[in-house]
Amino acid sequence: MVKVGIGVILLKDDKVLIGKRKNSHAPYYSIPGGHLEIGETFEEAAIREVKEETGINIKNPKVISVTNNLKTYELEEVHYVSVILLATYFKEEARIMEPEKCEAWQWYDPKKLPQPHFDASEQGIQCFLENKFY
Repeated sequence: MVKVGIGVILLKDDKVLIGKRKNSHAPYYSIPGGHLEIGETFEEAAIREVKEETGINIKNPKVISVTNNLKTYELEEVHYVSVILLATYFKEEARIMEPEKCEAWQWYDPKKLPQPHFDASEQGIQCFLENKFY
């Protein structure tokens, strides 16, 4: 079964918010995100996931790309297709809201991502940088 993931690029001063994962998807770095819930729009999922993970309230996230996460499938035997959204309007600073899942949030140059990097996040940021959908 293929699952749907949501990833959100938060852009501020030409930098992207990246978290260092614990628990599931450790030791990877990643943009905020998670799973699309039944009956949810991509935008609703993005708003919910960012709030749950970082405490940040985003507005008007826009779908910018779709990624097919085959590296994750090879490593974890779980196949995800991820919808990547971009958000640029928010006021709060990131906080660790789920300490069991993430140990830190930091702003990074999207051209110099920390490694190892989660497949969906890395592909989504690459699509953003190259202005391509897939």
